[in-house]
Amino acid sequence: MNKTPETVITARGLTKSFRLTAEEIVAVNGVDLDIHEGEFVSLMGPSGSGKTTLLDLIGCLDSVTGGTLTVFGTDVSKAREDELVAIRRGRIGFVFQEFLLLPELTALENVQLPATFARAPISKAKAMEFLDRVGLAERAKHLPKQLSGGERQRVAIARSLTMSGKLLLADEPTGNLDSRNSALVFETFRKLNREDGLTVVAATHDEECGAVAARCIRLKDGRIAGK
Repeated sequence: MNKTPETVITARGLTKSFRLTAEEIVAVNGVDLDIHEGEFVSLMGPSGSGKTTLLDLIGCLDSVTGGTLTVFGTDVSKAREDELVAIRRGRIGFVFQEFLLLPELTALENVQLPATFARAPISKAKAMEFLDRVGLAERAKHLPKQLSGGERQRVAIARSLTMSGKLLLADEPTGNLDSRNSALVFETFRKLNREDGLTVVAATHDEECGAVAARCIRLKDGRIAGK
């Protein structure tokens, strides 16, 4: 009997607004959304559509203005900061447009770094496993300057996996890459999703990259415009 996938993210009427002087900006406006364990979802839309803000809310990096948001069974719209920190550290990995690798550290050392900061260091062997999962085991001793842009982003993906076995959030991860390396990064996401069951939510404005995901959610002016 097949197990029903866990609902990882549930949003109902989710809203996030900001006040700029006398003007209120509604970045996410009444979003209803369900994402299940093992899904690969792309968030598509132009700049200003609300993709990054929605990811920040899902990743417990920002506070909810209105509506409800449940992440791994916790209503984060009402959660304490220590509860949010526990979710971020234990279950969610983040990949950003900037690679954020330390230039003086090797690929392997960059992968180990977040766990060290979290006072839960991982062994070189374990870090190598993560590099192998993104196809870069043979580049473990290379410095970032010795890697291509696509390889640097895949190191960043491997690094994100050290802190999360559940959910990977990626915000415009190919914004600094050419089309070939962009495709390699999204193929890496698809591999991790298919082979490891990792839930992936990736925001992108690149139509070809977004199409790699099993489900595409389109945003416009902070609202879901299509699925």
